[in-house]
Amino acid sequence: MVNPPPLAELTMTMTRPDYDGGGLVNLMSSIIQARGGRSDAPSLRDLSTDELAQATNLILLVIDGLGADWLDRQSPDGILSQARRTTLTSVFPSTTAAAIPTFLTGEAPSAHGLTGWHTYLGELGCVMTVLPGTPRFGGVPYRKAGIDPVKLFGTTPVSDRIATRSILVSPAHIARSDFNRAHLGRGELVTFKGLRDMFVRTAGVLHGWGRRRREPKYLYLYWPRLDAIGHEQGMESPAALAHLREIEQEIAIFMHEIADTDSLMLVCADHGQVDTQPTDTIDLADHPELENHLLLPLCGEPRAAFCYLRSGHAAAFGDYCSDVLADRVDLVPSEQLVEEGFFGAGRMHPRFMERVGDVCLLPKGNGVIRQWLPFEQPHRQIGVHGGLSDAELRVPLCLLRT
Repeated sequence: MVNPPPLAELTMTMTRPDYDGGGLVNLMSSIIQARGGRSDAPSLRDLSTDELAQATNLILLVIDGLGADWLDRQSPDGILSQARRTTLTSVFPSTTAAAIPTFLTGEAPSAHGLTGWHTYLGELGCVMTVLPGTPRFGGVPYRKAGIDPVKLFGTTPVSDRIATRSILVSPAHIARSDFNRAHLGRGELVTFKGLRDMFVRTAGVLHGWGRRRREPKYLYLYWPRLDAIGHEQGMESPAALAHLREIEQEIAIFMHEIADTDSLMLVCADHGQVDTQPTDTIDLADHPELENHLLLPLCGEPRAAFCYLRSGHAAAFGDYCSDVLADRVDLVPSEQLVEEGFFGAGRMHPRFMERVGDVCLLPKGNGVIRQWLPFEQPHRQIGVHGGLSDAELRVPLCLLRT
């Protein structure tokens, strides 16, 4: 097999995830400690845990797809930019399926074990779409298949790691999914329909009666629509900018509505996005020889594809990437990415190595690599994420207080 370029060479132009004080894991470590829990991960460098602990209500709003660089360009004078405390890095892969579990458990992907929209779960013997909880080839979610997702994931939710009341405010259409229920723990669930309703219901919790109003609380809010617009129309589209304006307006209204609640709200994101052109796509249907070397369908993400190779095919696979796709992808051994800490440090999920395949294909520039199975309808996403570019990895951390 042709040796891939050294990892140090690849990462010269890429942002590496920060797990030592400037990333999502560290944000969650600070939140857990501020609410009376314990975390083995370093706390945030640029935000004191004591500052978070002083507020009666600590709120984390995760806006799916809100990249720091994109926010800088689109709304440099908006309420979020004005409240910007620092910039964090997401995890790798920089995608919802790997980052949201970090928000819900406080652990890096290497520990929680979810490595992309499509993750191979050897214990189930198939490639899963881990958030909907169905096999890639279709079927019923975890519980309907007789699988206990709590035992399957084997993680401890943030709500079970902190000493205060915990409330998860989630879109109604996904709030009671097997994935969300498995990560709820002792937390309470509040559902909403629409952006305004999310803030109305959150304000209702904060304005509760009697002692429950005054007791310390942690609230986790998740808003997915910006990411969906990016996928459908692109992050540089008028629709994405208009939705950012709507979000910022609603945040301003919300902060006014809860002015008497002694609350501190952090606004962050799971990842950013990059926009693509049709010519950026590598379709494996155009490379049948490459596809022939695969034991399983591509896993992970189109911006970070984990490849499981057939026995004896590693050299031919590497040769093809070097000879035909050298200007379009970087080929990196998955084990090397693990050793270099791209997925996190410390405790490792017992099945993690089998969830990142043999090698990882990292498309260059804004490229994506896709493999459509025979029953799947090919479709294009304009905005994409999962890779190691600044646009995907860098997310804002904003702080607003009543």
